[in-house]
Amino acid sequence: MALPGIGNLEDTMTTIPNDSDVLPGRPPIVDLATWQAARDELLVREKAHTRAGDALAAERRRLPMVEFDGKTEVVGPEGAVPFLDLFQGRDELLVYKHMWWDGAPHQGQCEGCTNAAWHLKDLGAYLDARGISLAIVTVGEWDEVAAFTEFMGYTLPWYSVRGVGEPVGGSMGYMTSYLRDGDRVFLTYSTTGRGNEVFSGTFALLDMTPYGRREAWQDSPEGWPEGNHACWYWRTDAEGNAVWGETSRPVPQWTRPGAGPVQTLGRQGEH
Repeated sequence: MALPGIGNLEDTMTTIPNDSDVLPGRPPIVDLATWQAARDELLVREKAHTRAGDALAAERRRLPMVEFDGKTEVVGPEGAVPFLDLFQGRDELLVYKHMWWDGAPHQGQCEGCTNAAWHLKDLGAYLDARGISLAIVTVGEWDEVAAFTEFMGYTLPWYSVRGVGEPVGGSMGYMTSYLRDGDRVFLTYSTTGRGNEVFSGTFALLDMTPYGRREAWQDSPEGWPEGNHACWYWRTDAEGNAVWGETSRPVPQWTRPGAGPVQTLGRQGEH
């Protein structure tokens, strides 16, 4: 394709390698055709990875289920309600279990879970259209949870599962899937850690960039920037510097009206 004044676009993108083009600590510089051949080779492996994921999803759909009492009560804006209400009349339900620091101000709440929940905040409509409800639960006292969700501007339903055991409550930091058959309720799947990356799309985007996530565990070319701890960019100060301390907030909070510099994380007690 020719553009006025610059000739053929493909020619302008082609780089002829020579000794002066070698950059220390960087991959080799090649012409477009050589790059495309390498890209095509990697694409074969990417497609195999995708198909392997499809096969795992098929196995996931065949996991056995655990039945539990759908009348187990959780606390939301209308007070105590049965867990069945979280389905909102649908047959499938996804629940993210958000960690909580008792008594902490907004900036002191779990940065990892804040990062995860922020990625979920606009997904409800798409899941609703597929017959799947989405909710977030946490072990925090409802009054604290309500203030936090109002500050964050969340519209997804949140509930407190304070004192409620598995599979409704229990350990936090999990994405959990449930199925309803009439008034019978079943646990079908649960994942945590890197299993939660599937709904935190920024991880996949970072993996497409030259430097990736810039985390120490990554296998990066020699000379690439040194990696940091795995969650180094989940908190920043008011200037956007990635720091963990009393001047920081979980990154999404800086988008909220009135979110200013802080003096303390105020964390008292445990998750």
